[in-house]
Amino acid sequence: MDFWTLTRRNLLRHPLRTFLTCGAIALAIFLVCTLRSLVTTLDNTAAAARNERLWVQSAVSLFVGLPQAYQSKIEAVEGVEVVCPWQWFGGIYQDPKNFFSQFAVDPVKTFDLYPEMKVIDGSLDEFVADRRGAMVGQGLVDRFGWKVGDKIPLLGALFPHPEGSDVPWEFEIRGIYEPEANNVDNQMFLFHWEYFAETYELGEGQPPDAGTFVMRTEPGSDQKRVMREVDALFENGPQRVQTTTESEFQAQFVSMYGNVGFFVTVIGGAVLFAILLAALNTMLMAAREQTRDVGVLKALGFSDGRLFRYLLGQSFVLCLVGGAIGIGLALLLEKGIGKAFATMLPNYTVVPQTLVLAVGITLALGLLAGLLPALRARSILPVNALADR
Repeated sequence: MDFWTLTRRNLLRHPLRTFLTCGAIALAIFLVCTLRSLVTTLDNTAAAARNERLWVQSAVSLFVGLPQAYQSKIEAVEGVEVVCPWQWFGGIYQDPKNFFSQFAVDPVKTFDLYPEMKVIDGSLDEFVADRRGAMVGQGLVDRFGWKVGDKIPLLGALFPHPEGSDVPWEFEIRGIYEPEANNVDNQMFLFHWEYFAETYELGEGQPPDAGTFVMRTEPGSDQKRVMREVDALFENGPQRVQTTTESEFQAQFVSMYGNVGFFVTVIGGAVLFAILLAALNTMLMAAREQTRDVGVLKALGFSDGRLFRYLLGQSFVLCLVGGAIGIGLALLLEKGIGKAFATMLPNYTVVPQTLVLAVGITLALGLLAGLLPALRARSILPVNALADR
């Protein structure tokens, strides 16, 4: 009788137990892939940022605005090529639960700064020409079923419309973009800074502040010098600023989630330890039930080494089947999880390194769960095995 026949018969001796253990392993590997992917997505977002872009924000808080007059002063710094204001809008579309990123920007400068944002429907020219036009990410199109030409009302929660707090700001979709890099959110709603500033001023009687300024430095310029000079410009106010590279700016948002890596490691480790105990218990019970079989096989001439490999192989088969199911689930549900976390964590992806880690953990589980039963089977004497009840 060959290895596969013996393995199949022994694992299916108690099919419910085998099924539950295999399912527990699959769940553990699925959780490892998912939790690890949350971390790698956050890390990759920051790593993919382009460091020729610098972000200028208030040194006090990201939620403190900067005067518009800062833009011309930043543009005058040697080595600065282009500067664009970005203002978080925070409007409500139909329901407060429909949260997504909305920014008032300079349309020409924004797409100059971000060449990785490719317009896939409509056109950039139409967006630039229409002061009430909007450019939206493909993620929002998938989420809400929007298309070019749709009129989108946003109720201004942070910036009420001057005609009344219950009057929405009206926009028309003029283009749809798809990012070519993980550092760009595919669920942004971008509209004209000038339209925002003029409308705001009608109601408030003064121009709005900019949330941040994004700038690109000239090729070959000393970025550290540029950052120091920009910070020094406003050292005495009215708002002090902090200038960082885009990767550092992105890393701030990663840090807002706390020490994600630590929590994932703790949770994942606890889950794996519990599953290891379950798998070990299954293999010990299987080995105990096969004691007489081991004695018979030894009496028939099976070597200790062969029986060791046989018991260890059973553990590997069980864990590999469970691991394969877990990895398959992680890949199958990748898009669904990405949509579920799209608001907080755009561009969720299960990277190859995570799959390699999952395979390694699966093999380690198989080894650890099967080693003790295999050693026991190797060392037991045929007479003791046959006498076992």
